[in-house]
Amino acid sequence: LPAFYANIVLLNVSNLPFRLQKLKEMFISKFGSAPKFYVRAPGRVNLIGEHIDYCGYAVLPMAIEQDILIAVEPVKTQVVQLANTNSLYLDFSTSVNNIQINKTKPQWHNYFLCGLKGIQEHFGLNNPTGMNCLLDGTIPPSSGLSSSSALVCCAGLVTLRANGKTLSKVELAEICTKSERYIGTEGGGMDQSISFLAEEGTAKLIEFSPLRATDVRLPSGAAFVIANSCVELNKAATSHYNIRVMECRLATKLLSKSKGLDWKKMLRLHDVQTKLGVGLEEMLTIVEEVLHPEPYSTEEICKCLGISLEELRSQILSQNTQDVSTFKLYQRAKHVYSEAARVLEFKKICNEAPADAIQLLGELMNQSYISCREMYECSCPELDRLVDICLQFGAIGSRLTGAGWGGCTVSMVPTDKLNTFLKNVRKAYYQTDVQRLALEKNSLFATKPGRGALVFVEA
Repeated sequence: LPAFYANIVLLNVSNLPFRLQKLKEMFISKFGSAPKFYVRAPGRVNLIGEHIDYCGYAVLPMAIEQDILIAVEPVKTQVVQLANTNSLYLDFSTSVNNIQINKTKPQWHNYFLCGLKGIQEHFGLNNPTGMNCLLDGTIPPSSGLSSSSALVCCAGLVTLRANGKTLSKVELAEICTKSERYIGTEGGGMDQSISFLAEEGTAKLIEFSPLRATDVRLPSGAAFVIANSCVELNKAATSHYNIRVMECRLATKLLSKSKGLDWKKMLRLHDVQTKLGVGLEEMLTIVEEVLHPEPYSTEEICKCLGISLEELRSQILSQNTQDVSTFKLYQRAKHVYSEAARVLEFKKICNEAPADAIQLLGELMNQSYISCREMYECSCPELDRLVDICLQFGAIGSRLTGAGWGGCTVSMVPTDKLNTFLKNVRKAYYQTDVQRLALEKNSLFATKPGRGALVFVEA
């Protein structure tokens, strides 16, 4: 893939798009000078393939119109000043030579610092450029549409540009994936990859090790509708997400040991399949044979692996899962292997485009949701209610998207039923609740595959 500067968009100084012009005016008011460039990184919706990227399996997201946009002015002082157009997010400043990321308080500026630190460390920048930055975001926060990762990616690209460096999109995605872990989230790379690799008009199959993206053309007779449950979850502020990552890691260890593999080197469920050289269906059979549905205590896990509790905590578990006493390994592994198979089937149907493609894709989305709800336990009552409403009013398929425990659903709706669908869902879910009604304007919308991250420079 080309160096990222192939994605620079030159803008006419006298005719900036309205949003950029407004951001420029606010920047001048705030900092007393004009920005030198702007960086945009989109949010994303994952159509299918939930909680499997960190297990090494392919996912199928697309970028959305909603994004993070940052106006930037490199400065001679080695200070980064961050401001936000949303007054709820307080200003922040720090020395570029002393980046401290607070994992206990995942505030907005810490996500920017993740991207900043990732680029600095990659290039070993000893004398990095200071910056004034003003951020404007249109992705609903904690909605499962990747606002956090979009901010990390945007910050990484801002730092790259300000310091006169270049990287490919793939390299940027990989660096931003690693750097988001500074905040404590053990993510797998889907969000950062689609933010950089997305192209208008196509979803992408994102595969890992090595990272690559393949176009997936979606059926023309259906629209994808995002609906926000209005229940917020910050992945970095809770342990739900990291517990699932650890459960998959522990399942990997136990499955590997049962098959005589070097379990200490095995980290992801995909690694087990690769080493054994079998298909996903056979992996599901192995899960049935090796793991039991009852939760595993830490004592049982230690006994299975022949290690002490101290070794389990120090060598395998993440910092915020140290005190967890039981883990569900069977359910998590069943979800991952079955979801990985659904992703491949989804892509196959899109490529072959049979007459009943929309119906087949809808069934896969519904199966994915049931697995997320029952085997991965990452839904919540509001998401369950919203999925039911969407299916009731004409969605062929509907599922949670993102980490879950709140956030959004994505539904596939025949285009000729779209307007009626939106009207009915609005009435059934949003207009029955005062809090949801207040958020409704930005909570229910049809979306199309959008563009990846861009740099804007005034010509």
